[in-house]
Amino acid sequence: MALFLLFESASGYSLFHAYGLDEIGQNTEAVRNSVLDLTRFGKVVKLVAFHPFSSALDALNQCNAVSEGLMTDELRNFLEMNLPKVKEGKKAKFSLGVAEPKVGSQIFEVTKIPCQSNEFVLELLRGVRLHFDRFIKDLKPSDLEKAQLGLGHSYSRAKVKFNVNRVDNMVIQAIFLLDTLDKDINSFSMRVREWYSWHFPELMKIINDNYLYAKIAKSVENKSDLTEDHIPELADIVGDEDKAKEIVEAAKASMGQDLSPIDLINVQQFAQRVINLSEYRKNLYEYLVTKMNDIAPNLASLIGEVVGARLISHAGSLSNLAKCPSSTLQILGAEKALFRALKTRGNTPKYGLIFHSSFIGRASTKNKGRIARYLANKCSIASRIDCFSEVNTSIFGQKLREQVEERLDFYDKGVAPRKNVDVMKAAIESTLNNTSQEDADGLQKDEASTKKSKKKKSKRENVDGESMAEDKSLEVAADGDAPIEPETEKRKKKKHKLEEQQQEEVPPKVNGHDTEQNGTPKKNKKKKSHEDLDNDGDVQMRSEGTKKKKKKVKAQGD
Repeated sequence: MALFLLFESASGYSLFHAYGLDEIGQNTEAVRNSVLDLTRFGKVVKLVAFHPFSSALDALNQCNAVSEGLMTDELRNFLEMNLPKVKEGKKAKFSLGVAEPKVGSQIFEVTKIPCQSNEFVLELLRGVRLHFDRFIKDLKPSDLEKAQLGLGHSYSRAKVKFNVNRVDNMVIQAIFLLDTLDKDINSFSMRVREWYSWHFPELMKIINDNYLYAKIAKSVENKSDLTEDHIPELADIVGDEDKAKEIVEAAKASMGQDLSPIDLINVQQFAQRVINLSEYRKNLYEYLVTKMNDIAPNLASLIGEVVGARLISHAGSLSNLAKCPSSTLQILGAEKALFRALKTRGNTPKYGLIFHSSFIGRASTKNKGRIARYLANKCSIASRIDCFSEVNTSIFGQKLREQVEERLDFYDKGVAPRKNVDVMKAAIESTLNNTSQEDADGLQKDEASTKKSKKKKSKRENVDGESMAEDKSLEVAADGDAPIEPETEKRKKKKHKLEEQQQEEVPPKVNGHDTEQNGTPKKNKKKKSHEDLDNDGDVQMRSEGTKKKKKKVKAQGD
């Protein structure tokens, strides 16, 4: 049976015919030994056809299709044109060797061309890849390297751009930075306490919070300057007037040593840095909460934003966390304890990162392992819903949290919890109701927008109609017969302008029909036409009378 090889390169598709396999042998080792020698390998494989890609975009599309196991129309036409045709009802007397088994199965399903992908075919394709620039005459090695480099960059850029887990990276970086800030703020606050306690040691016992201690150290500066006038300012910082008075009283009888102004300035600056870091930590926590509500709302509502973010960062991404079984998620973060227990044959850990959840702390000692196993099960469900669901909702997480609460009550009080099927049905119904309400709200908004547009159109039509009516009334008023109604100042101004324009455009006539001595217009157009007709009739009657008189005079003369 003849063997053809399909090789996908950065410059195009190529088809090779492996015809001299008897010279090197049919096993993989023989092919591996003959690959490096071109004179020997060239007798085994020869080029049948080569189809170059039209552009870099075409090469990227073909590479994406091959990586996803799809056969494009371009590849199908290339194979059908260059491979021997198979008659209907008969088996093919050749096979096609491919590097990707998924592409081979797709080719066989569509074109019925038998394909194979094994170690023997992969070794032959490795030799083709090594000597590919020798098989094609006009292809230079530098051009091939450029094509490979460009395609590699564009393919990697496209993969990073369309990475479904790229949003998780923000959560991972935020939780790492949050943990680092907690350590740094704690160490810096202790340094502020030690530094300022040389000057005011009694303040350390009065104020326990590090952030408030830094703010007071910055505002107080020198303890000898503290008076009762500073009590309102200190009360605003501490939030308690009694503590502010205690600070002032302690400053009066303090045992600390005096510091120079330069030392106090350095303490102030360092305290300000600690305050800025603490405020940035609060902003970062708010950012993490919003990101978790966008990425994994169910997991965040079930176990909390910080613990959920730690689980995602430890797993690597949300999809990796969704792939983990609940038993792995339960001990996620306790790998050292697990392997130590396996090595020493001791007890394995019951919980890892989920120990920071409030549920395990609320459970009794004997039920901590049971509630940890149950909580890990619900976290696995919530992470899978967040990863694979298209609807961004936190209803499932709220229902799962209610189930964990019911399980805690069952362990403590013996109250029977609801079944999981009933809870999930209620969650699905509530999500469907929410989606239907959102759709209805969207339809109402669309209808309201259409009504508004219709109202605007009607208003415009009314305005146009009013303007037309105004023009007509102005024309009638300009003719002089129609009574003028009281109008606003703007309309009067418009009417005055139109009257001036009409007076400039229409010249006064001499016959006296259109204007009088004062020059104001008097007659209407219709009446003018009727008067013209009457005048014409009078002229005709007068002419007929003169004709009759002339005839009578002629008759008398005769």
